[in-house]
Amino acid sequence: MATTLDVPAVDYLRCEVQVSSSFVFHGCGMDVLSAVLRELRLQSASYRLLRLRAPWRVRFDGGLRGVHVVVEGECDLTLDGVAPRRLRAGDLVVLPRADSHTLGSTDGRHAPLVSSLDLVHRARGARLTAGGAGAATNIVCGAFLLGHEDHPAVAGFPRCIHVTGAPPWLTSLTDALATEATEGGPGSEVVMARLSDALITRALRHHVETADEPGWLQGLRDPYIARALAALHADLAAPWTLESLARTAGLSRAAFAARFAATVGQTPMKYLYQCRMRHAMTLLTVERATAASIAPRVGYGSEAAFAAAFTRHAGITPAAYRRRAASSVEPERRLEAGL
Repeated sequence: MATTLDVPAVDYLRCEVQVSSSFVFHGCGMDVLSAVLRELRLQSASYRLLRLRAPWRVRFDGGLRGVHVVVEGECDLTLDGVAPRRLRAGDLVVLPRADSHTLGSTDGRHAPLVSSLDLVHRARGARLTAGGAGAATNIVCGAFLLGHEDHPAVAGFPRCIHVTGAPPWLTSLTDALATEATEGGPGSEVVMARLSDALITRALRHHVETADEPGWLQGLRDPYIARALAALHADLAAPWTLESLARTAGLSRAAFAARFAATVGQTPMKYLYQCRMRHAMTLLTVERATAASIAPRVGYGSEAAFAAAFTRHAGITPAAYRRRAASSVEPERRLEAGL
C-alpha cells in the first residue's frame, strides 16, 4: 500500500533536522549535538505497532536502544532497578543506554511476561498483539543502534528520556512514523529510518533544554563547556592541551578542569583521547585508512605514537582492528531483529 506521508510531514521532517536558533550553544559556531550524532553513526530499526489489551507485560532485552510512543491508552515502563513510570497517550520514551525494560498495563503486575523478540518472530507484518480482553493500549515500538557504542558521550546519556504532553513536534513525527509502521509501501524502511533519526535527535534536544541531570548532554547547556566541546569536535587534529581548551572555554585551567569533570563525568584530556580513538576507529572501518594516514588526522605527530595510543585504547593494533571490523556483521543482524 502506498504511504500516506504527505508533503507537510516531509517538510516538517526537513525542518526538524535543522538547528533552531536557540540551540547553537551560546554562539559556539557549531551544533555539537549534530556533530556527535554523526560520530555515533545512528542506525534505526524497523518500527512495529503493538496492539495490547490488559492485562499484559512485554519484556525488551537484547542490547537495542528502545523507542516507544504511546498512541492510545496508558501503561507502565519499568527499567531494571527503578520504580515504574506511567506513560500516557502521546508520550515518547527513548532509552539511549540500551537498558533492559518492561512495558505493562497498569493492572498487569502479575500478567504473563512475553518477550518482544518472541512477539516479532511469531507475528506477520508490522502489527503485533498480546494480552487479554481488557482496556486497549497501542504503542509504536522501535529501536536503534550506535555505530560507536563506546563513544565517550554515550556514557553521559540518561537512562531514560521521557517526553510528555504530546508537543506539536512529537505529534507530527509520530503520526508519520505510525503510518509508515502499519501501512508501509515502497521505500518505507528509508522513510522510517529518517523519521526515527529526527525523533531521537529531537528527544535528545528536548532533554538538553528541559532536564537538569548531570552528564554529557548537560554540558551542552553550560556556555563554557559547550564552547570547549564545540572547538574540540570541530578539530580533533589540533594540538589540544588542557591549557588551550581552558583558554577556548574562557576559564582558568583549574576551573575548567573541575567544571568539565563535574559536568561531563571525565577529565577533558581523557574525553579528547577517547574522541580521537573513536574517530580513528571510524577511519579504519569506513575508509580502510592506514595508521600512517590517520595519525595526523587525530592529533598525533607520528604513526608510532598513534599506534601505541590506539593499541592502549582498543587492545589491538590499528591494522588488526581494521581486519576485524571488515568481517563484523553483528550490528546488522541485531537491527534485523527489530524489537
